Amino acid sequence: MVSQSTTAGVVSEDLRVERIEVIPLRVELQRTFRGSGYAIDTRRTIITRVYTRGGIVGEAYLGDSDLEQAGIVEIIRDVLTPLALERDVLNVQGCWEAFFGATDDIRRNRVLTMQAIACVDTAIWDAIGKRFGVPLYQLWGGYRDAVPVIVIGGYYAPSRQDIVREMESYHEIGFAGCKFKVGGRSPQEDAERIRVAREAAGPDFLLMADANQGYSREEAIEFVRLTRDLDLLWLEEPCAWDNDRRLMRDVRLIGGLPTAAGQSEVARGPIRDLMVDAAIDFCNADVSMVGGPTEWRNIAAMAAAFDIRMAHHEEPHVSVHLLGAIPHGTYAECFHPERDPVFWGLLANRPAFRNGLYPAPEGPGLGLELDAGFIEKYRV
Repeated sequence: MVSQSTTAGVVSEDLRVERIEVIPLRVELQRTFRGSGYAIDTRRTIITRVYTRGGIVGEAYLGDSDLEQAGIVEIIRDVLTPLALERDVLNVQGCWEAFFGATDDIRRNRVLTMQAIACVDTAIWDAIGKRFGVPLYQLWGGYRDAVPVIVIGGYYAPSRQDIVREMESYHEIGFAGCKFKVGGRSPQEDAERIRVAREAAGPDFLLMADANQGYSREEAIEFVRLTRDLDLLWLEEPCAWDNDRRLMRDVRLIGGLPTAAGQSEVARGPIRDLMVDAAIDFCNADVSMVGGPTEWRNIAAMAAAFDIRMAHHEEPHVSVHLLGAIPHGTYAECFHPERDPVFWGLLANRPAFRNGLYPAPEGPGLGLELDAGFIEKYRV
């Protein structure tokens, strides 16, 4: 076998990749959750384990691609695993570049390939953290050991009282705020819904609006006008996807409310363009979508040069490390237990929220302990 050089010119034999295991999970939700133009009734994820010759196993779970899970698993097994075998995990950048080469095939779905890369890249980083015996947030910068945590909620519900009960439950769980779904109704109706949420949650509870690309430019500006007194922190992905960068810039500059986006992008170039075109104040790139922590950290460095703050879409067990490592990190995003039974059921050692903060696990790497019974019950 030909040796592969690391930056130090030496390959650590015990840290070479020996094999990769992939376990897809699927959980039926108790009800359907509806946003601006979509509905969710299952929660899926993929557990990826990278085994090294010396016995260190990097382990991560990522991904919420309900319709394409099998495609991601196939790419990990058939495309990325052959590229990873015998590589030294300490050469993490070399591994990532090799994986990224798989996107050159124009016949292969690049969105799925980037998600597959994210699964393996995150597991590799977990192995690196375990090799050095430190949590990843410390390895990546160690700026803070806890991150404010908000909940993705405000899905369309039948009544005003449903919204009130929802906000009360978020307080009970210990969230610092809520990213509230809008964009599926008129700006007037959505403004009234989020006004109910503000009244129920109180003035000190963080509120963001998330349109999931559901408004036109004019509708988004009208929504901002109608909610100007509600102290919203940002309006996320306000406009239709086909020209969202230019339209977001207009909403931001005309409306005067900060905007957030990035979760729908799969590469650094489009996210760079969001920054260059002054379309966003917050970048919530999703580690699952952009190819894992290796690339997410490149995007975070780019954001620092534009004075843009980093948020993160979903996957709080990873984002707490990413956001905790940098000075311009903001909020980890989570779901209610009914919306994400994976986060609340798969993690056997999930830290309890404290005063709206999600403490970073202190174990090495991601610091995760996964529940074997949960895995067996929900594996596909």
